[in-house]
Amino acid sequence: MTARTSLKDKLDYSDYAAIPPDGKRYEIVEGELYVTPAPSPLHQRVSKRLQRQLEAYFESREIGEVFNAPIDVILTKNDIVQPDLVVVTDPALVSSRGIEGPPAIVVEVLSPSNREYDQRAKARRYHTLGIRHYWIVDPDARRIECFTTAEGSYALALQAEGDTTIGHPDFPGLSLTLADLWR
Repeated sequence: MTARTSLKDKLDYSDYAAIPPDGKRYEIVEGELYVTPAPSPLHQRVSKRLQRQLEAYFESREIGEVFNAPIDVILTKNDIVQPDLVVVTDPALVSSRGIEGPPAIVVEVLSPSNREYDQRAKARRYHTLGIRHYWIVDPDARRIECFTTAEGSYALALQAEGDTTIGHPDFPGLSLTLADLWR
């Protein structure tokens, strides 16, 4: 008879909940643990400024609620992430643990330490798990890219950079002033 260890093949929410707070951001994607350092002040400024603009649209119209990191987004028992910003249009997704299920929009603000992870691994997983809108904000390039679900992957719905003001085809009346993000 062969002895078998009891080590898990994939981490889950119980493992995630047992991580002691240490100032780092932990996420589990497909059962694998990812850790990134705390974001920079530039990252936080851009995230905060975009959050205000999203709140002005979604919350003033009472069509959604905007959350900022750290907030647990529990997509499956093996996928727990902390996006920079999350827009929830279904109040039933908000629980005492976090957001349980795919939010309407997930926004990641890029940092040197998370650039590839956010643009590749998380993007693929977000699409697979039903997140319809995935936005990437790059403070260094002063650019925003808004992706929406398409067959088999995300398709670029909108890209802008610099100091322009943009709308989004899926959110009538939404106006984002990019100059306010970078100032």
